[in-house]
Amino acid sequence: MKQLFRIMLAMVMIILLAACGAMKEEELKKSAANEKIVLEVLNPKVEIDSQFEQLVNAYEKENPGVEIHIRTVGGGSDDRALLKTQFVLGKGPDIFTNGGYEEAKLWKEYLEDLSDQPWIANAYEHALEPMKMNGKIYGMPMNLEGYGFIYNKDLFAKAGIKETPKTLSELMNVSKKLSAMNITPFAIGYAETPFLGVHMLNIAFAHQENPDSFIRGLTDGTQKIEGNSHFKGLLRVLDLTIRYGNKNPLTIDYNTEVTEFAKGKTAMIQQGNWIQPFLDKISPNMNVGFIPIPISDDTLKNDALPIGVPNNWVVNKKTTNEKKAEAKKFLNWMVSSEQGKKLMTEQFKFIPAFSNIKVKNPGPLAEDLMKYAKEGKTLSWYWFKYPPGVSDDFGPAMQAYIAKQMNGDQLLQQFQKSWNKYSEK
Repeated sequence: MKQLFRIMLAMVMIILLAACGAMKEEELKKSAANEKIVLEVLNPKVEIDSQFEQLVNAYEKENPGVEIHIRTVGGGSDDRALLKTQFVLGKGPDIFTNGGYEEAKLWKEYLEDLSDQPWIANAYEHALEPMKMNGKIYGMPMNLEGYGFIYNKDLFAKAGIKETPKTLSELMNVSKKLSAMNITPFAIGYAETPFLGVHMLNIAFAHQENPDSFIRGLTDGTQKIEGNSHFKGLLRVLDLTIRYGNKNPLTIDYNTEVTEFAKGKTAMIQQGNWIQPFLDKISPNMNVGFIPIPISDDTLKNDALPIGVPNNWVVNKKTTNEKKAEAKKFLNWMVSSEQGKKLMTEQFKFIPAFSNIKVKNPGPLAEDLMKYAKEGKTLSWYWFKYPPGVSDDFGPAMQAYIAKQMNGDQLLQQFQKSWNKYSEK
């Protein structure tokens, strides 16, 4: 009898354990079903911080199983340095940005191949070039941007200026007229090195007879920055902005500089169409336009704006397969869904790099850029083709020049030394 009882008890225990196991397995399945895919995104554009959150919220509503965390670092802050630190710590984001060309080669081990993505069919061919390596595509172009001197048309009219300057001498005369009316000609925030060593310095490279050949020549020793007329001309522009700009430029950051311009305290600022959302927030319907940055008195050569792809969205090759699949889905949604396209053009004020996205009311700065592009009056962006790291030296060297710690010849010599140092790595 006791033996039978033990057998029956054992059977009951087995049934109960099996039932508990089944229940546990069911709970795990339910838990897995309820667990969201979390994507980490590093966004370098502070100007669209809140707008990007709107886009993410719209995607999350359509995809309740996904949660996207945005970290915005830019506007003068070094997002690339942060990115390097994150990868060293093994905490790299699932989606980040890359400039392409030399920078794409530098980060290739972290770049997922996106060659099979649907958005490629609609991307402008030239916009894909920066992220092309060995016939494969490793990044989705964020948008098209351009820069130069943005000017306040109302302040120009107040000073009686009817024609925008197209030469260095004309820019000098305009600056004198504005000053005579107690209008500060330039907002300059030279505490931020990228606007000096990247954007401004690019003008001298872009004006070379053959910029790509010149860059190769700097590396193989057949070309030099020292004594180059285009670099000398660039220093004359820099001197002009310092002479006719706000005081203490080395203490002025990006936000302060743009805010001063947006409030009508200065007539010009060296920036790009990326500041349109910033202007709209502070001074809606501000009457602004673009002036090319002249480095000589050659009217035809100076009348062009640098236009290019500022950055490319990339997917972290080393994240999980599940996250990679969702990251690719999110990027494609950005440029193919009606909601994504609307937010990119109407809220971000982006000039799309895709033929399937039509622009409505892009804003005055984008309109100017598209006009220049249509007329073929454009310059290219070359800093992504420099030896990696050299731009990090250019900006501080220009700050030292502004602080009068070196003269013009010494600055150009320093540019050359930096180029030699980084091209040998």
